[in-house]
Amino acid sequence: FAVLGCGTLAVLEQNEAGIVLLRSFDWNDGLFDVTWSENNEHVLITCSGDGSLQVWDTAKAKGPLQVYKEHTLEAYSVDWSQTRGEQLVVSGSWDQTAKLWDPAVGKSLCTFKGHEGVIYSTIWSPHIPGCFASASGDQTLRIWDVKAPGVKLVIPAHQAEILSCDWCKYDENLLVTGAVDCSLKGWDLRNIRQPVFVLLGHTYAIRRVKFSPFHATLLASCSYDFTVRFWDFSKPNPLLETVEHHTEFTCGLDLSLHNRGQV
Repeated sequence: FAVLGCGTLAVLEQNEAGIVLLRSFDWNDGLFDVTWSENNEHVLITCSGDGSLQVWDTAKAKGPLQVYKEHTLEAYSVDWSQTRGEQLVVSGSWDQTAKLWDPAVGKSLCTFKGHEGVIYSTIWSPHIPGCFASASGDQTLRIWDVKAPGVKLVIPAHQAEILSCDWCKYDENLLVTGAVDCSLKGWDLRNIRQPVFVLLGHTYAIRRVKFSPFHATLLASCSYDFTVRFWDFSKPNPLLETVEHHTEFTCGLDLSLHNRGQV
């Protein structure tokens, strides 16, 4: 027996009536991650269980515009660079590779090898052009430079699979990781021997962590424990709030760039 599933990309809009469905697109496999274009408000890219990336245009009823099929296993992470002067996308896969893409080019520009486990998260630095981080089941956080072939830095961040990572928006040397060991850890790239902070409170694996775009020391995390938690790592008691609205695994979250209070 084979288990077949399909994925849906739902594009939502907030207006006076609340949050409404603007458009939806179907794909023939599960969709694991999504990233908006940084130069076209209608374009976004998803990645899926069949190892492919899909480029969609919300202004067009049908899609996708393009499909990139190079990963040999599930493509689990995709992120569009936010630094000026480059239009680059990075993807991470269960095939243990990260790939660099220019959406205007029909094939990948480069493949990054080095991880010895599934790559769960690939995130661009918001400060340093051509620099991204990857988090893996091999228990390491790695820093890469697209202009150099090998890994720039390997951080043995947890003694467990790392499912998520993010860059601080206010400090180019600071990243956070979230792992199956239920902990969040902050890392200063100038000294990786000890974490800058460790945040404990989740009771199951942490699936996604994001720094605030408005506060240098604020971050949010979500977990298989069904909760979303807000933290301020500068405070003696860093856990600010625990939100228990979900009744199932909480797999993703992000913080609005436009509305300070919206998650």
